[in-house]
Amino acid sequence: MSSTDSDVDPYEYTPLPTMDPDELYTDQNKHMLLPWEDPMGMTVSSGSVTLQKDSQNLIGISIGGGSPLCPCLYVVQVFDNTPAAKEGSLAAGDEIVGVNGQSVKGRTKVEVARFIQSVKAEVTINYNKLHADPKQGKSLDIVLKKVKHRVVESMSSNTADALGLSRAILCNDGLVKKLEELERCGEMYQGMILNTRKLLKANFDLSQSHKAFGEVFGSIGVREPQPAASEAFSMFGEAHRSMEKFAIKMLKTVKPMICDLNTFLHKAVPDTRLTIKKYLDAKFEYLSYCLKVKEMDDEEYSYAALQEPLYRVETGNYEYRLVLRCRQEARARFAKMRSDVLVKMELLDQKHVQDIVFQLQKFVTAMAKYHNDCHAVMKEAVVFPIEVDLSRGTFTYDTQNQFNDGEEDDDDDDEDAEGEEDVAPLDITDTGNLINTD
Repeated sequence: MSSTDSDVDPYEYTPLPTMDPDELYTDQNKHMLLPWEDPMGMTVSSGSVTLQKDSQNLIGISIGGGSPLCPCLYVVQVFDNTPAAKEGSLAAGDEIVGVNGQSVKGRTKVEVARFIQSVKAEVTINYNKLHADPKQGKSLDIVLKKVKHRVVESMSSNTADALGLSRAILCNDGLVKKLEELERCGEMYQGMILNTRKLLKANFDLSQSHKAFGEVFGSIGVREPQPAASEAFSMFGEAHRSMEKFAIKMLKTVKPMICDLNTFLHKAVPDTRLTIKKYLDAKFEYLSYCLKVKEMDDEEYSYAALQEPLYRVETGNYEYRLVLRCRQEARARFAKMRSDVLVKMELLDQKHVQDIVFQLQKFVTAMAKYHNDCHAVMKEAVVFPIEVDLSRGTFTYDTQNQFNDGEEDDDDDDEDAEGEEDVAPLDITDTGNLINTD
């Protein structure tokens, strides 16, 4: 042991320095923190607000804490569309220190509520604003509760009941059903795109067949020496070429329909799905804080029933007030997201109806025009029956007898007569003579 250590008395106590009153104030607002308070690193600032009461003589807040368990009273909730909500100064977790200039320290929440109700027209609330960081209230417990809510919502009611979990607060959400309808709508669009592509492919193949027919009949018409037959074949070939042109025009009209359906399927639907997922995340967070508040209320009630002190309540209940503030902000985000999703779903539904009607009308109009044009062309190209002399070829056929003087025909007739005398007539019905050459 060194000489320095030997000089120190291990049982000597150093008195704590006395607390400077200025140290009881925060840097921002100089609001006095009492020695028994545990603000958990949060700051407080003082203020007052004058609220005009509504027709029911209410300002729109609920009060918690107060004597005999909690040394302070605080705002539990600010209700929507009330004077306090519209004014915006008071928030959940703020401490109420006075009403119309009179201190409410040491009073119960029932006494303060009656005091506020007894004041007519307008009331002035003196408060200590709680400056809380929402990230501080987002603890691991809240994250686990969000996971629990996600799991519960994806379960069936029977499974949730078997696990002892309640789906009552989740299963009545109409937006989740809207998401299911959106998924089915996406599947319908996917089927329409697939069937439209198949139909366009089949019409394109048919147009190529018409084109091939047109080329064949056109070439026959060019080579045919008879004017009537040549004109008939050419007309029939041109009709098929026209049908091929009508089909290509119809394809160009209907093809943008696939692009429009793809835009709805691959942009509008995924964007709305993402928005609904963000809404669900905000809802699960709000429900998690609701569940946390209920658990803390149950804990407080159980300690009160046993008449045992609870540290967080005796030190100003700052932890509970922090959760109240986080719940209020989570509820505001949830309400805003729900409003945005409702508007987006309504607009998307209107676009879906209008888009489907427009696309189907365009498709039916294009197909009807294609069939009407083809029918009109084929109706004009009535060229059958065509009379064609097939006994003469293209190179031996002479319609005006320009190359014969009559003599050659006589010679040919004489030769044919001599040939007939030399060759005996063949009876095609005598099968035995055809097979037996002996």
